[in-house]
Amino acid sequence: MITITTPEGLAAFCDRAAKAPYVTVDTEFLRERTYYAKLCLVQLAVPGDAEEDAVLVDPLAKGMNLDALYTLFQDQNVVKVFHASRQDLEIFFTEGNVIPAPLFDTQVAAMVAGFGEQVGYETLVRKIAKANLDKSSRFTDWSRRPLSESQQTYALADVTHLRVIYEHLEAELEKSGRRGWVEEEIAVLTDPSTYVVEPHEAWMRVKTRTNSGKFLAVVQALAEFREIHARDKNIPRNRVIKDDALLELASTKPKSIKDLSRSRLLLREARKGDIADGILAAVERGLAMPADQLPKPDRSRDKLQVNPALADLLRVLLKAKSEKLGVAQKLIATSADLDEIAAGQRDGQALKGWRKTAFGDDALRLCDGKLGLRANGSKVEAFEL
Repeated sequence: MITITTPEGLAAFCDRAAKAPYVTVDTEFLRERTYYAKLCLVQLAVPGDAEEDAVLVDPLAKGMNLDALYTLFQDQNVVKVFHASRQDLEIFFTEGNVIPAPLFDTQVAAMVAGFGEQVGYETLVRKIAKANLDKSSRFTDWSRRPLSESQQTYALADVTHLRVIYEHLEAELEKSGRRGWVEEEIAVLTDPSTYVVEPHEAWMRVKTRTNSGKFLAVVQALAEFREIHARDKNIPRNRVIKDDALLELASTKPKSIKDLSRSRLLLREARKGDIADGILAAVERGLAMPADQLPKPDRSRDKLQVNPALADLLRVLLKAKSEKLGVAQKLIATSADLDEIAAGQRDGQALKGWRKTAFGDDALRLCDGKLGLRANGSKVEAFEL
């Protein structure tokens, strides 16, 4: 196994990779104790069976940088192949301000090709590469050096089997004519806005059942403070304030350190110092927010007049279409998408792009009484009315 520990070694491999049609990529990282993921290892492979065709890159080695890799990521002649790439892409965008392109995600492609919803890499290795993975090293500390032989073997397998998987799925997409479907999904992954967290919007990720404007204003201010503090200190959000404690604070609205000491859920270290000061200032800002600036929850679904019988028929149609096409149901449409269609809305994701062709057009014809459903043995099929 080859481990690259110098910029020159990485540049040499990337020069070779630039002549290949694709390069498979994976990473190992740690994130339990930090806001930003700590990149510990990069695995790369190009087509071929030689030892030098699959390498480990140690970004923690002294004097190491990934500039050559970032240049390769921008080479439009080489497809960059990942599996479940979102976290990997976030790391490369954060550290190198680059998103690999053109990109191929085997998890997305596998869902289009009928392997189920969010299919795991191990499943694809078993079904396509006809191999088994030793996952005993999966949750080891990848920042410790030297890496064990079992760690290196596990890490390298993440890109060597990926070559076989990519070539199989690429051929399937060519055969089915669904490459455009995958490209639509990958467009979201290659959009830089996917990886940008705006602190003032962080409150939207906090689940709350209360729709009071003042309450939400405090939630917004606390979530914004938490995001900025966690980012600046490079610590996990829940090390600042956990969600349940944040909601408790939005409800009790503490105004002093003494008030904070009465919290049941707030971490001990958050009851003093910078975090305590930040909490109190955030609560004060939230309470002082003008009425015309109060955050408003998304109540669009509250107004939906869903026809439940029609929604049920759409679910049956979706299942029938999913089985016929061999595409995961949730990739085509969610339950929320179906409810929106059953309520008369016509601007949802299920009625756009490839989903419109695969399902949306027939869904609208079903709603308009132009399409029916009937049992045919163990299957349900659609028919013209």
